[in-house]
Amino acid sequence: VFVILLITVMALWSDTTYDFVLIISHNFTSARVTVKSGVMKLKIPKINITNRRHIKADDSFSQKRCVDWFCKYTNPDEPDTLGPDGMEKFCDDIGVEPENVVMLVLAYKMGATQMGFFSRCEWLKGLTELECDSAAKMQSKLEYLKSILNDPNVFKSIYRYAYDFAKDSDQRSMDINTAKAMLQLLLGKHWPLYPHFAQFLDQSKYKVINKDQWCNILEFSRTINNDLINYDIDGAWPVMLDEFVEWLRLQRTCTSSTTLS
Repeated sequence: VFVILLITVMALWSDTTYDFVLIISHNFTSARVTVKSGVMKLKIPKINITNRRHIKADDSFSQKRCVDWFCKYTNPDEPDTLGPDGMEKFCDDIGVEPENVVMLVLAYKMGATQMGFFSRCEWLKGLTELECDSAAKMQSKLEYLKSILNDPNVFKSIYRYAYDFAKDSDQRSMDINTAKAMLQLLLGKHWPLYPHFAQFLDQSKYKVINKDQWCNILEFSRTINNDLINYDIDGAWPVMLDEFVEWLRLQRTCTSSTTLS
């Protein structure tokens, strides 16, 4: 109003045109006042003042959109379960390989109980917490999901969760091939001795890994030096790890002898 009054006073002296900016409901728009022969004309372009409200509404989490997104990956026979085929399509949509560790972290967030499957309830639990109801929003959370693995306590929780998540639900122990795949996923890039441990498992008698062994492998990877100098054979380690240390020391001794000869 002040601007228009000022222009009206100025119009007493000359014919001219004034351009200025109006702010209407948080929207910026240009306006023009033309003064000719003492007559003032104000021209304001039409603006959509609800546009920003629509954008904010789209950005907010919608449980309905989340459920509709879930249904995109299910089939009529099992509408409450996202299975392997749907999982593959979901991974394609968010640009992640099914074997990527971020999928394990996502399953952990959902509290999923079976590898390769998400129930409707699990989906809603995890994605409501993450506030994701579209592939684009999920993609924006991928770096966050990876980053939480950097917290040692969270990593330990996810590592322990992975055991029950990956093993067959009707089995008490995890088969050795699944165990090696999960260990590679979780420890392969962080534990320098993992390649040796995988070789040890390949030539060992072990066909399964129980939960006590699984949990102790993580503690071993965190506390035992690569040269094994601080490993206590009389400690409370599982026999599997005693055997691994003995095997690796023997391998290193043989390698040293071969080098010297």
